[in-house]
Amino acid sequence: MQEKFFTSKEAAQITGCTLRQIQYWREKGIVVPVISDTGTGRSIYYSRSNLVELAAMVYWLSTGISFDIACETLKQLKEQEPELFISGQGRRYMLLLSQDDSLSLVEFDRKRAIAFLDEGKAVIPVWLDVIYQQLLMKLELNKLNLKTNK
Repeated sequence: MQEKFFTSKEAAQITGCTLRQIQYWREKGIVVPVISDTGTGRSIYYSRSNLVELAAMVYWLSTGISFDIACETLKQLKEQEPELFISGQGRRYMLLLSQDDSLSLVEFDRKRAIAFLDEGKAVIPVWLDVIYQQLLMKLELNKLNLKTNK
């Protein structure tokens, strides 16, 4: 089956980010589209795994974490669990507020998360499998909308 690619506009609509965010993240090398020509009127296309990256960034920023932490989390996950972005398969993680008030990415442990919450410390789930499934549902809805609009 041939992989489908998405324009910047489609990627924004599907993931919930703005065109400006996509452009900025592309320029900064945070989310790099699989097809990116240079020059005026260039063609830029995103893969499904790129959409997962975009959706993850939108989610993390919506939780109130800083842009830098969201970028670092994305970078770490792409290095540690690249399969998460391709198939949605892999381990679950969480961001925990450390003693020095920094957030650290660790494998999800329910008991540890509850202990941190009991202490009044922040716990942010990093469950790309859930983000991936939500993205698949949006893609299916998008496909249905295209068929009904023809």
